[in-house]
Amino acid sequence: MRTKLILILLTLLSGVSSIAQIPERSDLILPARSPEPFMFSKTTLTPEDLKWTMDYSTSYGERVSGPFGNEGVGQQVGIKGYLGKQFTLYAHAAFGFTSDNAVTSAQQVEIIHDFIGGKKNQGLRLGIGLGAGKDFSNIGSVLSRIAISYDAPRWKAGGNVLFEKAFAANRDKIDIISSFGFHHILFGRLYGGFETVGEDLEGFWDPAEAEGGAKLLLGPSLNMTTNNSKISFAVSGGPVFYASRSQITNPDALRELPAQPGLALRAKVTFNLSR
Repeated sequence: MRTKLILILLTLLSGVSSIAQIPERSDLILPARSPEPFMFSKTTLTPEDLKWTMDYSTSYGERVSGPFGNEGVGQQVGIKGYLGKQFTLYAHAAFGFTSDNAVTSAQQVEIIHDFIGGKKNQGLRLGIGLGAGKDFSNIGSVLSRIAISYDAPRWKAGGNVLFEKAFAANRDKIDIISSFGFHHILFGRLYGGFETVGEDLEGFWDPAEAEGGAKLLLGPSLNMTTNNSKISFAVSGGPVFYASRSQITNPDALRELPAQPGLALRAKVTFNLSR
């Protein structure tokens, strides 16, 4: 009898031990981390992430005009890579198709360094970056970005504040663009949540803001990674409206949102270039 009791206790203890180990092993079946989960916020890479990826995105804007796209369609191609030592490279080119079928382009390149975190793909990361760009009218600019993100096993959040100084007399002294996104795992490898974007926020206090005023977007967001992490998909969009208005406009400025109020939708596919 005593021997049976000992065997039963050993069996129970081994069962409790196995249950206690389940949370640690559950990470093995969690979806692979997307190299860029959000459409509008840039996140930094870590040594545990894919080293190099390429993405293609297309945009649709209702009631838009100018180089944002012919009938509201715009195209972007981007490259993102981990340079080591908590440095992330991000570069992209945007292509616009005007009403007379002319093709215009804009380019942007940035390097962001994580000063907090960045050694693991979980937890808090805070990075500051510098860059340069050229808009659709060949006006150059310098950029500075603050990127903050937090990744947990079942949810992630990220936000940016981008400062841009364009070298043109008819542009603002400084342009301020902000974004924030939140995702929670829905099922499988699919995350869902929301994203918000605020462009040319200096329009709140400057009535002569040079890009027509401050614009805002708030809408749903989805991100999915394939089983082998070779391809990931993202989509986000929502209504675009002016929070302030200015009579001055510069439709050639490189912006995520269309120049006119309406509906904006953007979709992206990301390809893993790492082995």
